[in-house]
Amino acid sequence: MRKFLLFDLDGTITDSGPGIRRCAQYALESFGIHETDVANLNRFVGPPLNDSFRDFYGLDEKQSIQAVKKYRERYETTGLYENSVIPGIPELLRTARDAGYVNVLATSKPEVFAVRILAHFGLSEDFAVVSGADLAGKHVVKSDIIRTALERIQDRFPEECRDIPGVMKQCVMIGDRKEDVLGAHQVGIPVIGVRFGFAVPGELEKAGADAIADTPEDVMRAVKKIEGTPEAAG
Repeated sequence: MRKFLLFDLDGTITDSGPGIRRCAQYALESFGIHETDVANLNRFVGPPLNDSFRDFYGLDEKQSIQAVKKYRERYETTGLYENSVIPGIPELLRTARDAGYVNVLATSKPEVFAVRILAHFGLSEDFAVVSGADLAGKHVVKSDIIRTALERIQDRFPEECRDIPGVMKQCVMIGDRKEDVLGAHQVGIPVIGVRFGFAVPGELEKAGADAIADTPEDVMRAVKKIEGTPEAAG
């Protein structure tokens, strides 16, 4: 049994697009960049912000740090709540818990914001462990976030998880972007890519997702597929 289900946040648990897009626009405007294309702005959902400002808009390291500060200036007060829970997700989380799985949050969003979002939407009790980025930008790579999640799982469940390799064998990552797939594979755990998030067509397959879920209702079937249990055929 893959007892521990590691969920991404943006695009997997919540539709955070409106807030992220508006905050990215706000930050870009401070550099005289007027971005209105939704597809371009959606690229900010998932990867670390520094990388997005640098890779997509050519900002240098110093500028990208300034852009992140401007982004958070709006995000901390407004953008955080320009957000909604994806329909079917509360039911998925509770179905997983009732079936004996443990839900874990593994997000590149700063952990302090992730905790506030879960509380705002009444989802805090659905997650036994939370692992997120830091505000300093030194702990944002998805593989690092996942490794921290594994360590916290071991700390929380020492009797069931005597070492990190033992934890890994019981985990599966669930996320909507290639960063989730690549990060989890770097750590050595399988990934369910969800199409109801922000991935462009073919992104998850190209990244090598081990299973695909089109809707929240499909996620547990995908978990069973990863586990190789008979229910996956249903």
